[in-house]
Formats: sequence, structure tokens, C-alpha cells
Amino acid sequence: MILPFYIIRNHAVPFIFSAITLMGIFLLQFLMKAADRLVGKGLDTWVIVQLISYNLAWMVVLVIPMAVLIATLMAFGTMSQDNEITIMKSTGVSLYKMITGPLIASVVIAYLLLLFNNDVLPDANHKAKLLMFDISQKKPTLSIQPGVFSQEVNNYAILVRDIDQKSNNLYGVTIYDYNNPSKINIVTAKQGRIYFSPDLTKLFMDLQNGEIHETEAAGTSMYRKILFTRHRIAMNADQFNFQQSSDNSRGDRELSASAMMTRVDSLKKLRAEYFTPYANDVKRIFLGDPALPPGGGRIMIPGMPRHSYTDIINRIQTVKGEMISSRARVDFVEKDIHKYMVEIHKKYSIPFACIVFILLGAPLGIMMRKGGFGMAGSISLFFFLIYWAFLIGGEKLADRGFITPFWGMWAANIIMGSLGLILTYRSAKETVTLDFGFLKKLIPHNWRSQEEVINEAH
Repeated sequence: MILPFYIIRNHAVPFIFSAITLMGIFLLQFLMKAADRLVGKGLDTWVIVQLISYNLAWMVVLVIPMAVLIATLMAFGTMSQDNEITIMKSTGVSLYKMITGPLIASVVIAYLLLLFNNDVLPDANHKAKLLMFDISQKKPTLSIQPGVFSQEVNNYAILVRDIDQKSNNLYGVTIYDYNNPSKINIVTAKQGRIYFSPDLTKLFMDLQNGEIHETEAAGTSMYRKILFTRHRIAMNADQFNFQQSSDNSRGDRELSASAMMTRVDSLKKLRAEYFTPYANDVKRIFLGDPALPPGGGRIMIPGMPRHSYTDIINRIQTVKGEMISSRARVDFVEKDIHKYMVEIHKKYSIPFACIVFILLGAPLGIMMRKGGFGMAGSISLFFFLIYWAFLIGGEKLADRGFITPFWGMWAANIIMGSLGLILTYRSAKETVTLDFGFLKKLIPHNWRSQEEVINEAH
């Protein structure tokens, strides 16, 4: 019983260290990406802290499996470097017994991460979305950058020279109105103010001291210039989706697996309702219909008036349109089902990766015989990039219906798990060492020491 605890203890410090390091990297990446939208916008510090806290949830989901792989590589690499693995094998302890403790620990971590995926992550994603909606509602200038055209509002291109984030006042405003394609409509103003309507369906812009320039797009026969001291423009704000900020309308990443399964069951019933008229239309075309001639209208009946054929053709076209419409509804519902099933499998496949990475990391750590963070981090990054490429590619293919959601989300675990089992078996049967000396040949001679060059020559 002492040996499993000793091996797990060797994993503890590398796991904590790598988890904190990776969280810092992801957090820094998030801050760099969101800095332009948050910093200098007059937002309260507590609001920014809340937004960062909510986004830490998805970072945890990515960091934990990667930290498990790094910790396993470092722990077994260090024990192999110090010849502890050799001593254990000489005393009759097989590699299978060595990884028993880490495997049990990985199962516990995977279970806790699964609970986190279902209980914490959906609420955190939902609160992050609501908070961004609230920020955009209170700060509609959040998406407008001084000196850059903003086209987030449909049919409008907005250019602002300067913005007062506290008062939402705009200075040096130029607006291109594309609502009427036959006319060119340009509005300029020295200053203005932007805000949403109470029901959040309209985005109003109150402009002061400006001009309206109108001309025809096809020619120059008409040109009109209007001076104004105050002018209000009402723009459609549907694209901001504020109506979806209620707690009842959550996306797939804001729901637990059980909640998504409930939606999938409802969608399957809806799909069956849509498929019934489609199947009936197919039968009417190919198996015969009292309103159609035998064979679905493909056989000419002698003596039938020409106008009857016209009626039959019109009827066939009507049925064809109904079939296309019914099939489109079925495909739309099927796409939603695939989307939810992909997220359900993802909630289980990512935690299961913790177990897979133990099987993969233990033999790799023994083979490379190095326990440093740099080597372990590099190998972990390589395998995690492959894993994530499989996961993203599988998600895209599954969403489009090319493969099933199961294979889209579990292919990476199956492939890497199989590789881990093969490496574990080989490492348990024989001593295999990974030599990274070939990488030194890629380094120019003037960058290396004289001793290394001489050793390479010999």
C-alpha cells in the first residue's frame, strides 16, 4: 500500500504546478483577447473580475487533462531518471502495479471533472453570456472602436472619431445607411449619443449638428444635402439577441447532459412528426395517389384531356414542394439533435481523457527518462494538440452529419488510449528508451559548445 501512495505523491506537486501554470497561460490569452473590449471602457472593476471568474470554468475543463499528462510524464520520468523504476522492477513490481494508483486517482479526477462539467460549467457559461449582454446593454459603445468602421448593426456602417465611454457620447460621427440599395445615404454629425430602447429591440442614435447627404446609386442626377441641429436614427438591434438573455433560453454549452437529453427526446418526437408527412408524400408519389395517374404520373393515359395532365403536373409539383419543405424541417431538427449529442458526448469524453493520459504518460515518462517540466510540457503539448485537433474536427464533422456524435467525440480517446495500452505493454515487457539526441543535429554548429561538436564528430 505504501508504493501506490508514494507514486501518487510524486504526481501531486507536478500536477498542481502544471495546472497553475496552464491556468495562467489560458488566463493571459483570454485577457489579451478581451482587453480591447473591456479595458478603458469605463467598466467597474468588479464587473471585469466577475467576467474573468465565469470564464475560468472552461479553462479548468481544458487544463485538468493536460495537467494530468504533464504530471504523469514528470513523475515517471523522474523515477526512471533516478533508476527507481529499475529498482521496482527488480523487486518484482510490474509497471501495471505502478500505474494502479495513478489510474485510480485519474478515475476520481475524471469523475469530479464530469460533475464540474454538468453542474458548474453550464451555469458559468450562462452567467458569462448574461453579463456580456448586460455590459452591452449599459455600454452600447462597447463594440465601437474609435477610428474603425463598425458593421455590427445590419445595413449600417458607423465610424466614430472619439468616444466617451462613461456617457456613451460619440464625437465625429459618420454613418453609411444601406437600407435603400437605390440610394447612397451618408450622415455626418459633430457629436451624438447611442442607447437602446427599453425593450432592447431598437438601437437609437441621437445626433447633433450634422448633415445628411443623399444621392442616387445609379447616377448623379439627384443630390440632396440636409443640415440638422438634431437627428435621431432608429436601428434594428435584433442581432444583439438581448431577448435570449432570460434564464429559460440556454444554448447547448449552458446545459447539463441530462437537460440536453431532455431536449433531444423532445426533438426526436418533433422529428417524427415532421417525417410522417414526408413519408406520406413519398408514398403518394411512388406508390400511387387517387389524384395522380398510375406510377406517379409517369404514364400517359390515352384519351385523357390535355388540361387534366396540366392539373396532374401541378399536383405533382405541389407534392414535390411539400416533400422538400418536410425534408428541410427534418434536416433542421436532425442538425439540432446532432449538436446536443455532440455536447453530451463531449462532457464525458474530456474527463475520460484523464484516464487515457495516464496510460499514455506513464510509459512515455519511463522511456524518455527525463522528469523536467520543459520536456514533459513539450510532449504533453504535442499530444494535446493532436487530441484537440481530433476533438474539434470530430465536432465539426458530427455537427454536419458526416459522422456520428459518438465517433466525433470519442475517436481521440480511442486512438490515444490504444496507443497508451500498446506503449504500456511494451514498456512492461522490455526496457525502451526514447532518445532525443537527433534534435541536436538541427542546431547550428556555432550555437553549440566545442565539446559537443567533437563528440558528434567521433
